Amino acid sequence: MDDVAGQVLVAGSHGGIIAAYFGASAGVHALVLNDAGVGKDRAGIAGLFYLEDIGMAAAAVDCMSARIGDGADMLARGIISHVNAFAALCGVAAGQSCQEAATRLRVAMAPRSVPPPYSEGRWRIADGEPEVWALDSVGKIEPGDAGRILVIGSHGALHGGRPESALVVDAAAAVFNDAGVGADRIGITRLPVLAARGIPAVAVDCMSARIGDGRSTWETGVISHANSVAFALGAARGITVPRFAALIAAQNRR
Repeated sequence: MDDVAGQVLVAGSHGGIIAAYFGASAGVHALVLNDAGVGKDRAGIAGLFYLEDIGMAAAAVDCMSARIGDGADMLARGIISHVNAFAALCGVAAGQSCQEAATRLRVAMAPRSVPPPYSEGRWRIADGEPEVWALDSVGKIEPGDAGRILVIGSHGALHGGRPESALVVDAAAAVFNDAGVGADRIGITRLPVLAARGIPAVAVDCMSARIGDGRSTWETGVISHANSVAFALGAARGITVPRFAALIAAQNRR
């Protein structure tokens, strides 16, 4: 990300802390992210306020105005929904176009320091066949995760609409965050692509679990959408993630 140093960056990522950390670590001048439906504990915009600690201006676009995971679409169609204090000082406000906000952010004060440390994690939640792992993002997937149930904090949107971005391993099942579903229902577009690969996949309601937090997805996530493979195994709107994992495990024992 060296080429974005000193620039105003409009990134397709959700507005959680990890995206804010990566942007600030790359030396961007100011940052615009996607609010991902805001969600439980306002996790979808937590990065904006994390960046206030280093004096960086940041804003988020409404997930219903532009596709999450698609920075170009956010710049073209995005409407600002939330701003931090330093963005507000530049005249950025809810209701503005992303393009106008990006222009205003050029005059923001430069961040006064580097961001405080932040990292994502992965945890084995349950043994047995298949194992269940909670991952804070798809970036934490390892080759050994093939055949496991993966409970992933990331949104369920294909990156830039690319089918190959759905999942890099053939998991036993996958769980994502619906990120408010969003423009063009982008927040759940991984699900049908994974169905075509025979992988049961679901998304949890963004209000039920913190986006970017695999353990929150496991502990409190409630399914809002399921693909055809998951539906055939008994997945349904309103069931918990542990219940979904139990359905997959039961199928595996047959």
